[in-house]
Amino acid sequence: MLEKEVLRKEMQNAIEWIKKYVERSKARGVVLGNSGGKDSATVLAMATKAIGKENVLAVSMPCYSKREDIEDANLVAKTFGVKSISIDLSSTYKELENEINTKLEENMTKESTINIKPRLRMTTLYGIAQTLGYLVIGTGNLCETMVGYTTKWGDSGYDFNPIGNFTVDEVLEIGSILGVPKRILEKAPSDGLGDQTDEEKMGIKYNQIAEMIETGTTEEKAKQEIIKRYNSSRHKREIIPIYKFERKNYLNSLN
Repeated sequence: MLEKEVLRKEMQNAIEWIKKYVERSKARGVVLGNSGGKDSATVLAMATKAIGKENVLAVSMPCYSKREDIEDANLVAKTFGVKSISIDLSSTYKELENEINTKLEENMTKESTINIKPRLRMTTLYGIAQTLGYLVIGTGNLCETMVGYTTKWGDSGYDFNPIGNFTVDEVLEIGSILGVPKRILEKAPSDGLGDQTDEEKMGIKYNQIAEMIETGTTEEKAKQEIIKRYNSSRHKREIIPIYKFERKNYLNSLN
């Protein structure tokens, strides 16, 4: 973890970066998915510091979600005084799942149905952002990205991300500095897509991922799992591959 003074400096730099990015994009504000978790709460707090609470829209998107998560999302929005709306995706999700299953010879796999939820949320956020002239601000941290604990075209779909280079512990510290409620910071990290926590699903701990990022090693079993996940999720961190061949393209001269 970064030393506290370094972390505070980088937090301030990230907040200023949000402000400049929004200004440069000529956007009217930012919209984010408000899950009631530490990452979205911390990003929300940073955004209010950067561009003012009146320019931040928090969107809660329950989809057969736990009542606790909905209550926590409301707590976060209230704490920072931002406008908040709730769009229930439960019926949309079920209808889409049923429609796909009726067209296939077999039902969708468990993982494919789980990943529909974050993809519906991404679509919802962009529908709102384009309507309002806002940007979608990302809420994924470095530890998640390094092991691919994201949904492609789901929670990894956003315009820019101020915490993408901070580990979980660093996000927690930033959240604490900015006044994220203790209840939010202390709850076990969960993607809200099942009954297990993030660490239970992965079989590794976030502090082990952070240790690998910072030192290149950790407990051997966890190390091997992290390496395996890092390698298998490369496609989530890379630019979309496109077949290329030599051709004239005069638009390239505009770069």
